[in-house]
Amino acid sequence: MMRTRPLKVALLGCGVVGSEVARIMTTHADDLTARIGAPVELAGVAVRRPDRVREGIDPALVTTDATALVKRGDIDVVVEVIGGIEPARTLITTAFEHGASVVSANKALLAQDGAALHAAAEENGKDLYYEAAVAGAIPLIRPLRESLAGDKINRVMGIVNGTTNFILDKMDSTGAGYQEALDEATALGYAEADPTADVEGFDAAAKAAILAGIAFHTRVRLDDVYREGMTEVTAADFASAKEMGCTIKLLAICERAADGASVTARVHPAMIPLSHPLASVRGAYNAVFVESDAAGQLMFYGPGAGGSPTASAVLGDLVAVCRNRLSDATGPGESAYAALPVSPMGDVVTRYHISLDVADKPGVLAQVATVFAEHGVSIDTVRQQGKDGEASLVVVTHRASDAALTGTVEALRKLDTVRGVASIMRVEGE
Repeated sequence: MMRTRPLKVALLGCGVVGSEVARIMTTHADDLTARIGAPVELAGVAVRRPDRVREGIDPALVTTDATALVKRGDIDVVVEVIGGIEPARTLITTAFEHGASVVSANKALLAQDGAALHAAAEENGKDLYYEAAVAGAIPLIRPLRESLAGDKINRVMGIVNGTTNFILDKMDSTGAGYQEALDEATALGYAEADPTADVEGFDAAAKAAILAGIAFHTRVRLDDVYREGMTEVTAADFASAKEMGCTIKLLAICERAADGASVTARVHPAMIPLSHPLASVRGAYNAVFVESDAAGQLMFYGPGAGGSPTASAVLGDLVAVCRNRLSDATGPGESAYAALPVSPMGDVVTRYHISLDVADKPGVLAQVATVFAEHGVSIDTVRQQGKDGEASLVVVTHRASDAALTGTVEALRKLDTVRGVASIMRVEGE
């Protein structure tokens, strides 16, 4: 039986995503009512600049007092799309305390304080859903949290930032340098005026923390995630990658140790073989590759940002939360029972591609190989090119720990025959 009293929704933020959420709630109102079992009503919209014209939104709903809005008591669901840590954190906890469930797209806040927010939701018997916080429209959080709840996830590796993928794809396909590709991304609206959060990996690191926590039933905070940006990736790196049959992507990688006793979470540029499914992800698209015991290998792909894709994920959560409200139930909360330790980056084992500038004379290769051997790093392939007394030496290793590789590079820098380390890049996906 259809309930006639509407479920009331408060919207915090009415920018690119918030305005699209409001539009879909209005234009798809009949469908949402049928899917939920009751009408949903936009009961208030909190903004910073109330004088701005917002097409399709009743000006009477607009307020600058977000705190008063979430404290009203008649609000069933608060949708938070303002981002940042404060005032979002306080507004969300206040919403729980005054009887509302919350749908959020706030990756930074969830990566930093997800445990506290989940605790507040549980204490008040309310839902906290956040599909839109990772990978935009791609259904990812719910499959990890629910569909794969009976499986053991061993690895989650993906492209979770569209800006960086656009830049790296442009460098790969056209031979452009980093700055040229960034300028194009900015002109097309893929990159912010200040792209630091994207290109330095902060955005992807927050998403990695959320994914690792869900996948491994362990609390993983942003500070636990190793982060390395992509601003130092060059056209020469792409040329080397192509010689190996690879391309370069900024990857978020969350994995369980081989013995199952710990986990790691990291973000950094990496070479991946062209045969790997992630290598074919182009433009500003996102994709996440999941490996589990029973299901095997799964691939999630789609637009990872933008108003409509992100709003799609928000509305999916809104429908789920509203259904829970009607049933007087709550969905899955935090699952952190495993409480596995998060290992430091030094323990991570992978392959490496190292490019060295060396003197072009006999014995150099032997010296370099000796240093690798002394640090327990096995060499897979070596390529050397020289001219006029200078040479380039490219070494690809077998799998080695990050700590061992770091020690190797420090020792290489001390050799008189090594002029410099041109680049170091991890090789993933093999």
